[in-house]
Amino acid sequence: MNLVAALSVESSMLCVVGAGGKKSTLYALADHLDRAVVTATVRIPIFDEHVNSVLVTDSPRKALESVSEWSVGLVPEQERPDRYRGYDPETVASLKGCDADSILVKADGARTRLLKAPNEREPQLPANADIVVPIASARAVGKPLTEKFVHRPERVAELTDRRIGEEIRAPDVATVLASTRGGMKDIPGDATVIPAVNMVDDDGLETIGREIAEIVLAEADVPRVVLTQMTAQNPVVAAVK
Repeated sequence: MNLVAALSVESSMLCVVGAGGKKSTLYALADHLDRAVVTATVRIPIFDEHVNSVLVTDSPRKALESVSEWSVGLVPEQERPDRYRGYDPETVASLKGCDADSILVKADGARTRLLKAPNEREPQLPANADIVVPIASARAVGKPLTEKFVHRPERVAELTDRRIGEEIRAPDVATVLASTRGGMKDIPGDATVIPAVNMVDDDGLETIGREIAEIVLAEADVPRVVLTQMTAQNPVVAAVK
């Protein structure tokens, strides 16, 4: 199964949340789709090298009318030399039905950590999102629950009943992905949730990923959990149902 099929992304608006692979998932999808838009409702690092072009515009839907070469990035402003600002969720929602196969949206931030739980302002999901992909890294398992590896570790601690500094276990990652205060927070009513466990880079991490997936499937109403290795030519390691 390829990544587009595993995440049911064709002709849809897909949003990624969580930690440990959001941007790499968006860029891999853009590379596998014919007419993809990459955008964000939060800050996003400069990503020009991952798309054919980036359009900086306050009128994103109109800007798409003149696109002839895909994939395309859409952002409202370059906020700093190393990052773009994102649109508000309503503006991204207005892109639905535009002249593109898929709208790919970064909908929260994690400061390159391996695991996160959202705060009260996150995620920033368009109301008409079709697919939401909560992401966590298999490499979080075995790491201490600290800011070095986890974004908002105190919130992960609340969800998992772990103490700051304790070792993260596979069930902890699963709990974060499956929780309505974690990966399932504020999901639009018509959206399908397909969690992903990323950085499944060897057999040992695949075993960890499958353990996480089985727990998520038991705790949340999702069709499958996708295990990924975004550095591979085919990023899908397994789709666990």
